[in-house]
Amino acid sequence: MTAGGAAVRRGDEPPMPDDETDTGPGGVAHVSGHVPVMVGQVVWGLRPRPGARLVDATVGLGGHAAALLESAPEATLLGVDRDPHALVIAGERLAPFAARVRLRRGSFAELRSLLDAEGWEAVDAILLDLGVSSLQLDVAERGFGFRQAGPLDMRMDPTVEPSAAVIVNTWDAAALADAIARLGEEPRARAVARAIVRARPLDSTAALAEVVARAVGRGKPGLHPATRTFQAIRILVNDELGALDRFLAHGWTLLRPGGRLAILAYHSLEDRRVKVAFRRWAASCLCPPGLPQCGCGWSAKARVLTARPLRPTDEEIARNPRARSARLRIIERLEEAT
Repeated sequence: MTAGGAAVRRGDEPPMPDDETDTGPGGVAHVSGHVPVMVGQVVWGLRPRPGARLVDATVGLGGHAAALLESAPEATLLGVDRDPHALVIAGERLAPFAARVRLRRGSFAELRSLLDAEGWEAVDAILLDLGVSSLQLDVAERGFGFRQAGPLDMRMDPTVEPSAAVIVNTWDAAALADAIARLGEEPRARAVARAIVRARPLDSTAALAEVVARAVGRGKPGLHPATRTFQAIRILVNDELGALDRFLAHGWTLLRPGGRLAILAYHSLEDRRVKVAFRRWAASCLCPPGLPQCGCGWSAKARVLTARPLRPTDEEIARNPRARSARLRIIERLEEAT
C-alpha cells in the first residue's frame, strides 16, 4: 500500500515528503513560500529518466519542475503556465537548470500545439497540478483569496475576460445560483446568489466574502463560509473544467509508449473527470455491457498505476494545510497503444 492507503499496480512505495530538501536552487524546496504538493510522490510516480522529455503543464512557481529535473540528469523540461507572473518566478527558480528548461505561456488544454511548437511529437512524462498557486492566493491584488481585501479578479491569465467582477456584478440570481451550486457544491447557493444581487455593486474580495458569509452562516468547522462560492467563481472565470475536459479528450496521445501522466486534483469535480478518463483509456472495450458482439474497435491505451488516488500524509498537511484535499492519480501509456 502507498501513502494514503492507495494501492499501486507495480513498483516500490513512493517516498514521503520528508525526503525533500531545502538546501539550494537545485533541490525541491519551496520558493517565496511556495510548497509543491506531494512532490515526493509526483517524482516517484513519473519516474523521470536521464535524457527524458518532461512536461510540467502547470509549472506555477517551479517547485515540481525543479524536483523532476534534479532527479533526472540531462532530462529536458517544458514548463507551461497561463500566468505570466508565475512564468517569471519559475524562470528564476529553474535558472540552475536553464539549459534544460523551456518555458511557454499557454494552457495545458493546448498542450498538443505547444509540443508541436517545440518539435516534440511525444514526451516521457506530463504533470498537471490543478490547484491554485500560492502566488495567486497570497497576492491580494490577484483577487483570488477572501482573507484580505483585493479586487474581484481571479484570472490566472490577466488578459482574458471576464473577471470575477463581471460575473458577480452582472449575472442574474438564477445563473449565479446554478454556478455556485454546480461548481462550488454550495447547499445554500440560492441564498448566496440573492444576497450578492442585493449587495451590488461589489468591488472587493472582502466585500464579497462578507456578503456570502452572512448568507451561509457558520458553515462547517474549519471551512470559511465563502470557500465554495469563491471556488465556483474562480472555476468560471478560468474555464477550469472546460480546459481539463479538452486535455482529457486526447491526453494519452501526448505520451510516448511507457510514458506517464500524473494529475493532482483538489476537489471532486476535477478528480471525477480524471478518474473517468483514466478508466476509459485503460478499458479494452467501450461498448455498453451486455452487447452480444463488440463493435467499438477500442483497445486499451494505458494502464492505471493508482487503484485509488494517492493522498498527502498527515505530516505534509501539518506543514502545508493547502495540501489537505490533494488527490494524485497516475497512468502509463501502453507500449502497443495506437
